[in-house]
Amino acid sequence: MKIGIMADSHDNLPKIRAALELFRQEGVGLILHAGDFVAPFAVRAMTPAPCRVVAVFGNNDGERIGLAKAFEAIGEVHPRIAAVAVEGKRIGVVHQDELVAPIAAGNAFDLLVYGHTHRLDIRREGSLLIVNPGEVGGWLTGKSTVVLLDTQHMEPSVREI
Repeated sequence: MKIGIMADSHDNLPKIRAALELFRQEGVGLILHAGDFVAPFAVRAMTPAPCRVVAVFGNNDGERIGLAKAFEAIGEVHPRIAAVAVEGKRIGVVHQDELVAPIAAGNAFDLLVYGHTHRLDIRREGSLLIVNPGEVGGWLTGKSTVVLLDTQHMEPSVREI
C-alpha cells in the first residue's frame, strides 16, 4: 500500500489541496498527518481525501473540539500519538520531535512519523524508519513537501508540491 505522509499544513488551503491531489494521482491508500492543521476549515478542506486520514494534534491546534468534529468525515485524530497497522507494518504518528527518541527506543514501530520542526528528516535507526515530511504549509521554509511511502519496500520518496 502507498501511504501519503504530511505535517504542518498550517491552514494553507492551496497546498493542502495540492497534497491531496498528488495522493489521489499516486493511488495512496492511507494518509498520515503529523499535526498542526490549525483551524477546522483546514481539515474540512481535506474532505475530498482519496482515503482515510490518521492524524495527531499539534501544538498549534487549539480548537480541538472543532478539529475532531471535522475529522469525523475523513478519518481519525488522536491527542498525542496514533498507532496503526498496515500490511503487517506497525506505524506510529506524533507531532512533537522530542517524542521521537523515547518512542524509537521502545522498538514498537516499523515507521515513526513526526512533524513540528518543519524540516524534512528521513533516517533509519536500526529497523525503524523515521520520517518528518517537512511542512505542507511552506510558511517557515518556503518549501512545501510531502512523503510517499510504499509499505512493501519501505522506501520513502519526497515530493515538493
